[in-house]
Amino acid sequence: MPSKRRVSAVRGRFDSPHQETYLNLWRTYDRLRLLEDELFSRYELTAQQYNALRLLRAAHPQKLPTLNLAACLISRAPDITRLLNKLHHRGLISRQRPTANRRVVNVGITAVGKALLDRLAPEVRRCHLKQLGHLSDRERTALIKLLRKARRPHETPSSGWR
Repeated sequence: MPSKRRVSAVRGRFDSPHQETYLNLWRTYDRLRLLEDELFSRYELTAQQYNALRLLRAAHPQKLPTLNLAACLISRAPDITRLLNKLHHRGLISRQRPTANRRVVNVGITAVGKALLDRLAPEVRRCHLKQLGHLSDRERTALIKLLRKARRPHETPSSGWR
């Protein structure tokens, strides 16, 4: 049974234990995101752009249809076209419209994009270590399982994150 002090603190600060859980998750995301924002901003990237490049490198040498790429991103990208325009302008990705279906745009990573990811790799590893390196292997595994469980009913059946 929770202590009276804890229960009254929850009542005062949060509407429910569910809200407390959610807001703690949000606060954690915000604290961890600050570290990666600082890293990616040095390379004039957003976390979302980095994620797109990472996915395109994994698919290389294949190109991905824009909507397939958008569906694989960690967080929704309502304006995937703008995100890709910025990467294309920097020469980090290439785009191609198949002649059979001009509505589709296939996207691939360029050598310049792969080189940027290679340069970023050790810094990204250090960032992740700074973000979560204080957790033991057992704690990280438990956290991953809990996050998957919390997210599962809200993922689409085709999501690779289920």
